[in-house]
Amino acid sequence: MRQKNEAARRIFRILLLLAAFGPAFITARAMAAESNVLFSPPPEESIPQGGFGDLIRHGEKIFTRTAKYAGRYTGNRLSCESCHLDRGRKAYSAPLWGAYVLYPRYRKKNHKVNSLAERIQGCFRFSMNGSATPVDGRTIKSLIAYSFWMSRGAPVGVNLKGSRMVSLPKPEKAPDPLRGKKVYVARCALCHGLGGQGRVSRGEIAFPPVWGPGSYNKGAGFYKVAKLAGFIKMNMPLSKGTTLPDQMAWDVAAYIDSQPRPDKPAPK
Repeated sequence: MRQKNEAARRIFRILLLLAAFGPAFITARAMAAESNVLFSPPPEESIPQGGFGDLIRHGEKIFTRTAKYAGRYTGNRLSCESCHLDRGRKAYSAPLWGAYVLYPRYRKKNHKVNSLAERIQGCFRFSMNGSATPVDGRTIKSLIAYSFWMSRGAPVGVNLKGSRMVSLPKPEKAPDPLRGKKVYVARCALCHGLGGQGRVSRGEIAFPPVWGPGSYNKGAGFYKVAKLAGFIKMNMPLSKGTTLPDQMAWDVAAYIDSQPRPDKPAPK
C-alpha cells in the first residue's frame, strides 16, 4: 500500500510539472522534431498585394538578377541565386528560409554579432566582389523582406534540416587539385566552361563563372575548400546533387579554389 501511495505521489508531481511547464516542453520537442524535417517555403502566388508585396517581389528580382537590379554594388555578374539555388529555396544551398530565422548571430569571420543586413553586405563585398549596400537602402530592405516572406512559418532560432551547407567528413586522401581537374573537365566544364568562365545566354549569366575576374573573391565563403566541397556534393552537377562521391567533391573543390580569382578586399 505504501509503495502504491508513493507511486501515486510521483505521478501527481509529474502532472503538476507538466501543467506548469508543459507548453515549454511541448514547444521544445516540436521545434526539435521540425529541425529534422525539410521546411517548405510558401508558394510564390502567396506573396501579398500592396506595398509590402511589392518590396518582396523587388527582393526576388534583386536575388535572381543582381547585376541588373543592384549592379551599383556588384563587381561581377554573379547573382545571389548563383550560390543560393532556386531563388533561395533549395535545401543545402544556404536557403533564405534557413537564414532569416537565425539572425542576429555571432560570426567567426568578423568576430561580431551580425544582423541579417550586415550578413547581406558581406555577400556583396565578397561573393559579388563589390561594395556594401547601405543597411537602410531599398536593396537591403527588399532582400530582407524577401527573406522574411520566404521564412514564413519557420521556427525562430532552429537549425532546420537543409538550412546550411553540408559539412563533409574529412576525406581519406588529402584534396588534390590535379585529381579535381579531371573531375571538373568530365563533370563541370559543360556548364561552367573549361576556363571556369561560366556560360551566358541572351545576355544573362546562365551558369556562373567559378574562377577568374568574374567570380567570387578570396574573402568569400566558397574560397574555403571544405565549404565548397559540401555545396558541390549536395548540389552539383545541377539537378544531380549527391551523385559525386565525397572524395571527388573535395578534389574538384580544391581544383576550383586553386585557380586565380580577385583578392580579398581590405577590411573596413
